[in-house]
Order: sequence, then C-alpha cells, then structure tokens
Amino acid sequence: MIEIFLETLPFFAIIALGYGAGKTKFFCEEATSYITKFVFYFALSAMLFRFAANLSFAELIDGHFIAAYLWGTAFVYGLAMAVSFYLGRSVEEAAIEAQCAAIGNVGFLGIPMLALLMGEEAVKSIMLLLAIDLIVFGSLVVILITGARDGRMSIGILKTVGLGLLKNPMIVSIVLGLLWSASRVPLPGPVNEFVSILGAAATPGALFAIGASLASKSAERIIVPSWLSFCKLVLHPLFVAVGALILFPVDPYPAAVMIAAASLPVAGNVYILAQHYGVAPHRVSASILVSTAVSIVTVSAVIAWVTKLY
Repeated sequence: MIEIFLETLPFFAIIALGYGAGKTKFFCEEATSYITKFVFYFALSAMLFRFAANLSFAELIDGHFIAAYLWGTAFVYGLAMAVSFYLGRSVEEAAIEAQCAAIGNVGFLGIPMLALLMGEEAVKSIMLLLAIDLIVFGSLVVILITGARDGRMSIGILKTVGLGLLKNPMIVSIVLGLLWSASRVPLPGPVNEFVSILGAAATPGALFAIGASLASKSAERIIVPSWLSFCKLVLHPLFVAVGALILFPVDPYPAAVMIAAASLPVAGNVYILAQHYGVAPHRVSASILVSTAVSIVTVSAVIAWVTKLY
C-alpha cells in the first residue's frame, strides 16, 4: 500500500496546490470557474474523444460489467436514500444525499489518475462507468427532484434530462469518438496530435481545478457529510466489488478498474446540482471536502488491493 500511496501522492499534491491557490485567493472563484470550463469542455473532452475513437462500440459494452456496477451503485444509492428518509429528509434532500453517497469524481479525478496508475486500457472501462453515472444516476436525481416538486412526472422533466445529456461534453465526446471509430477511418495524424496535446492538459488541469474549487467549500456540521463520505469511500467500492466479483463475475482487470473508480470521492458536479436546485448545497460541499481529504488514504488502499486481482 505504501508504494501505491506514493504513486497517488503526486495527484493529491496537485489538488493541494490548487487548494492553496484558491485559499490564498491567488486563484479567485472566477479563475477557478474558467479553468474548470477549459478542462470540462476542451481538455477532458479531447482525451475522451481520442480514446473513444480508437474503440468499437462492441468493445465498450459488457453486460456483466454494466450489471455489476449498476447493482453496487444502486444498492448504496438506495441505502443512502433510506437513511435520509429515516432522518426525516424530503425526497429532494434524500436524492442529493444519495448522489453524494454513490457518484464519484470519475471524470475529473478518475480518468487522469487511473489511466496513469492502471494503464490507458483502464479508460475504456472508466468511460462506460462515466456514461452510466451521467445517463442513469444523473437523470435519476433530476427526475426525483423535479418530480417531487411538481408532484408528478411530465414530458417536461424528460425533456430537461435529455437536453442536459445532449449538452454534456463528456457524453458528446464519447459518442462522437465512437461514431468516428465506427467509420473505420483512422484519425489523421494532425488531428490525433491535436487531441493528444489538448487531452494531455486534462490531468494537471482537472486536479488543480478540483483543489481550487475545494478552497471555497465548508466542512461545518460534518456528521452527515462524514456518513455520506463513508458510503462513497467504503460502501460503494465494497458493494461494487460484491457485484463484480461474486454476483456478476467480471474479468479481473475491468473489475479492478471498476472497484478503484467506485472508491473515488464525491463528484464535484453534485454540488452544481445542489446549488442549481437549492437543495442542501452546504451539506454537499462538506461531503466533497471530507471525502476528498480522506480519499488520500482510502483510494490508495483500494487500488493496492485491486491490483492484486489481475
């Protein structure tokens, strides 16, 4: 584990650097917003497009893999919602807390870190996990919140969900990459070089942006955020492991990538959702801060364990 910890340390050191830049106001919130947009819309999208363009749709789809991840994530999602209802939360709050408990920072942290630690082959599995998170659980939280407020399901909710997916550059870049792959036309040299150079900025840019964004977050009243962080860092990888290794056996390498990805801290986009809908943004903020800080140890432990699987 010490060896893996030392390998993950540079990634978290860049996050700490970004945190320091944000905390000292060297990077103001507006600057953090712009670097996040650069990574989200350009660098990370270029990286995803390049990987997807070299895959086929058949390579990406694996029934057992999807079932294992869906089972483990849905179990933790449901557990977090049940605890929230037990504590007297509304449907909106329960949905946001469940999102914290089961949706990790796969895009900004998982892709750059796991691609370097576990090999570029890991990106194929991570893209599928990212698509499941965005399409299934990203849609679910919007449906739950909007449906609870309107008191019913409507075409308008589905339209909101659909437009949200169409506007997400991660989904768009994966789809465009797969379409290019389906054409069987190799990426022209200059195009491949362009997306490679731009995509290379995703790793340091995403990690720095994570840190800078954490500088504006608060860890007050950490009992609930600590519970949600426990769900995300411990229960999520645990139940995903049960799904991948026992219930729906997955090949060792993709199973290892899936479990490692499930161990990542709470995703930053959950805060964007919470802020947009006005549902417990401070609770989500604290969950992101606590889970990211503790993940320095837990992610290293999980990766050290899963590397023994393959």
